[in-house]
Amino acid sequence: MGLLSVAIWLPILAGGLLLALGREGNGKAVRWLALLAAIASFVVTLPLVTGFDTASAAMQFQENMPWIERFNVQYHLGVDGISVWFVLLTAFITVIVVMAGWEVITDRLHQYYGAFLILSGLMVGVFSALDGLLFYTFFEATLIPMYIIIGVWGGPRRVYAAFKFFLYTLLGSLLMLIALLYLYYKSGGSFDIATWHKLPLSLGSQTALFFAFFAAFSVKVPMWPVHTWLPDAHVEAPTGGSVVLAAIMLKLGAYGFLRFSMPIAPDASHEYAWFMIMLSLIAVVYIGLVALVQQDMKKLVAYSSIAHMGFVTLGFFIFSELGVSGAIVQMISHGFVSGAMFLAIGVLYDRVHSREISSYGGVVNTMPKFAAFALFFAMANCGLPGTGGFVGEWMVILGTVKANFWLAAIAATTLIFGAAYTLWMYKRVYFGDVTNDNVRTLTDINAREFSMLALLAAAVLWMGVYPKPFTDVMHQSVEQLLKHVQTSKLPT
Repeated sequence: MGLLSVAIWLPILAGGLLLALGREGNGKAVRWLALLAAIASFVVTLPLVTGFDTASAAMQFQENMPWIERFNVQYHLGVDGISVWFVLLTAFITVIVVMAGWEVITDRLHQYYGAFLILSGLMVGVFSALDGLLFYTFFEATLIPMYIIIGVWGGPRRVYAAFKFFLYTLLGSLLMLIALLYLYYKSGGSFDIATWHKLPLSLGSQTALFFAFFAAFSVKVPMWPVHTWLPDAHVEAPTGGSVVLAAIMLKLGAYGFLRFSMPIAPDASHEYAWFMIMLSLIAVVYIGLVALVQQDMKKLVAYSSIAHMGFVTLGFFIFSELGVSGAIVQMISHGFVSGAMFLAIGVLYDRVHSREISSYGGVVNTMPKFAAFALFFAMANCGLPGTGGFVGEWMVILGTVKANFWLAAIAATTLIFGAAYTLWMYKRVYFGDVTNDNVRTLTDINAREFSMLALLAAAVLWMGVYPKPFTDVMHQSVEQLLKHVQTSKLPT
């Protein structure tokens, strides 16, 4: 049992303990146990980054032992420069989510926190798994706690949103399972992902595998046009569910492209790069325009997330180190920024019980501290220089310029659309005179809310001012990935 196993199983066991021992009426003990488990899980992940060898592209902190020996399935874990930051991000966001539900959630508290802790461990498992079947197990298992979180603690249409989320993501993953079984057969009975990367596959086989993986990962990102489940899920999910969905779960799909689609089917990835770039640009432009007309704050930020994730897939499929590194930085910064945006909406919703922009106006007059945080995160969502939201977008645009100027010009429209829908929402919600009695009686954020927003603000500022630690860790792994993808895997 190494650090990765502890990072996976500590929150899962703590969540299971809450489910087994939790009872209505002992909410204080449940909250503190959940917070201590989340903090301990985060602390465990810190040595993964502080002890990471940035000069190596190899998998580090590996653990490998038999799991299902008859079929040669291994419990094989490890992280490289691409995945290690997502393990840390997952554990950090879990701490924030536990804090976010501290006073808000009063019904079935032990089940609520148990679901989030179990989900946290499963997501760390996705980013750490080096065995194909182990990856699939963790990948699919994440659906269960999120389905419960939306379906039990969500809004009026929570059951519809939960079913839509579950069915969309499950159906796409069934094709991935077929692809994994084919690779198991072609590799002579191995589920080792590194072995799959070396398989000489025909272009026809690669194409079939590429689109099988696309079916699973594009829904998870989500890419246009299979994005329609996300706004419904976000609107109906409780605040903590929206934060985890935007900050972590969308990254599972993008991570899958890096770990499976590109290295296993490199020739097909080049062959259909135009297709991925086209869908990415549609997400950036069209979804940005859709976000402009939203009247529900959660829907607006949900569509904003789809547009930002379009930047990520664009960065992957221009096959440049600047583009891929920028896309990974964008994934991490989006985790902080989108999580903060949904938390800010949650702070308002907890007080007014409305997500409609028209229900607000002049919030800065009654909640000045909160309005300052909200403005900072809005600017980060626009890609303001000095914030984490700028670095990844700038790197992707610069990498795209080197590939094709006109593609970069289209992609850069996100800076205009992002500023338009984010700042227009901010203006209508926070500026102006107070005309609503609900806003007139608002109280500013308390110490708990200040703490969680301050932690996210510090992370966003750190990424914007000094992104070097992030890019240094991922540099060797990205370089090796691109070198591998540029080499044809067609049979000789």
